[in-house]
Amino acid sequence: MSGPRQGGASRASQYRMPAEWERHDATWIAWPHHAGDWPGKFSLIPWAYAEIVRQLGQEENVEVLVQDAAHLRRARRVLTQSSVDLGRVRLHVCPTDRSWTRDSGPSFVRSTSSDPSLPSPLALVHWKFNGWAKYNNWHRDRRVPDWIARHLGLPIWRARSGDRWVVLEGGAFDVNGEGLVLVTEECLLSETQARNPGFGREAIEAVFREYLGVEEVVWLPRGITGDDTHGHVDDLARFVGPRTVLAATTDDPSNPDFAALRDNREVLERYRFPSGGRLEVRELPTPRPVLFGGQRLPASYANFYIANRTVLVPTFDDPRDADAMDILRRAFPGREVVGIRARDLVWGLGTIHCLTQQQPAA
Repeated sequence: MSGPRQGGASRASQYRMPAEWERHDATWIAWPHHAGDWPGKFSLIPWAYAEIVRQLGQEENVEVLVQDAAHLRRARRVLTQSSVDLGRVRLHVCPTDRSWTRDSGPSFVRSTSSDPSLPSPLALVHWKFNGWAKYNNWHRDRRVPDWIARHLGLPIWRARSGDRWVVLEGGAFDVNGEGLVLVTEECLLSETQARNPGFGREAIEAVFREYLGVEEVVWLPRGITGDDTHGHVDDLARFVGPRTVLAATTDDPSNPDFAALRDNREVLERYRFPSGGRLEVRELPTPRPVLFGGQRLPASYANFYIANRTVLVPTFDDPRDADAMDILRRAFPGREVVGIRARDLVWGLGTIHCLTQQQPAA
């Protein structure tokens, strides 16, 4: 397999990131191996992954990254015992530090041009990954996008602003596929988070225009309690249509996220498209607090994943689980909505969307 083909920013600007509900060729996921992400619960986690892979493998290819040959055998054994049809599941030895593929993996983009000189209808954007600016085990994770590009034989661009490689994670933004992206100020503008010191709104917006085909950015104020990523938007608000957003909400003033979720919703409701009209903002409930070891965990129904024929939704043994799934059924009438029990998974401070990365159809 040839190595990844590097391209200039002018080429990258001829691509856009499709919305998650657009057709996939595959979903990428990294098999869990870092027990420190789930201390005391790690033995349960491979079985949760297996259920995610089982669901996805019924409708699209699943590309699973494993540490080495021994981990490959273990993963295959768990998948087989979980009745996973391995016909659409491919396991690849590609060492990682951790298993949060949404953040360390590449962003796939598709050509918007008929220019025959473009190297491929599909390409990858490689953001600089630095362990969410707080951990030191990221060196193997940072190499994952180049490995995927080599495996697929696709061009890849390092996202740059001037001479700087831009730090960003996939869970920090959500696109509608038609020029709009959701982000948070807490994640991308706070100088204390050490992602891109000195970058302001204009610099970040220019990067989104260049590499994701985005025209406008909606800046939400901040994220939820327990979020280890300093405000990733995929726990807060998600596009379910080009002009429709599901926004996490709570009507409980004692909830520490009450003010933040209210402020985020107000920003969404104030947004106006350049062509006219507003976003349709629908409420997505917030589960009751999920606590473990005295720590509040970032449990959120917004961390769902949209596959070709299903929507996988984290559930938390909460009466609101059914409400959240019903809201998603109405948002995606052509897809089956499937709950994935995530009370153990969220001890790793992320759930389904954090673990997955879609490869759109070329």
